[in-house]
Amino acid sequence: MGNAVSTSGNLRFDLQIVANWIGAGAKVLGLGCGNGDLLYHLKNNKDARVTGIDISEENVAHCISRGLSVVKGDIMEEVEDYPDDTFDYVICSQTLQQIYNPGVLIRAMLKIGRKCVVSFPNFSHWNNRLQLLFKGRAPVSEQLPYQWHDTPNIRVITLKDFRRFAKENGCRILKEVAINSQEKDRSGKIIRFYPNLRATYGIYLVGR
Repeated sequence: MGNAVSTSGNLRFDLQIVANWIGAGAKVLGLGCGNGDLLYHLKNNKDARVTGIDISEENVAHCISRGLSVVKGDIMEEVEDYPDDTFDYVICSQTLQQIYNPGVLIRAMLKIGRKCVVSFPNFSHWNNRLQLLFKGRAPVSEQLPYQWHDTPNIRVITLKDFRRFAKENGCRILKEVAINSQEKDRSGKIIRFYPNLRATYGIYLVGR
């Protein structure tokens, strides 16, 4: 499971993997695109035609200052405005756990995009399990840094959960990579053995 990852500047490790999946000249939509690092990389290194959506006005302003076409809005609402097959790839990176109705979002992504990339923190990582077992408290980690009462994450997702979710929602998993990241996600490695236990993130390429 997984491919070799080439170095992609200062991208987070998970975004390096995603960038390797995107073909040259592709038309890409980034949902919850943050400060635009991935879109900026794809535009300048893959000659991709990129568009982004983010709820944060600060993030949007930063992206625009970098020459990116990014709009402020709720991704659940904005995806409805695009015709079918507008994009080659729709990317939802580390945002799915914050979505109220992920099934609706995934289906919308697969209508407007030929392929979709989804990534999320793996709640079943061994460190989270040990915190629940020995401390009896909601886990806090580098990937899930919030307390239960102030977290924006309304879903807890495991790699096994997502595989079942994809099947139930009529999606095909085309590629799957589990990773363990370090140094604030700037570096890491691909996890091939017991990924549901050992990986901090799951990254999926999904098709219809």
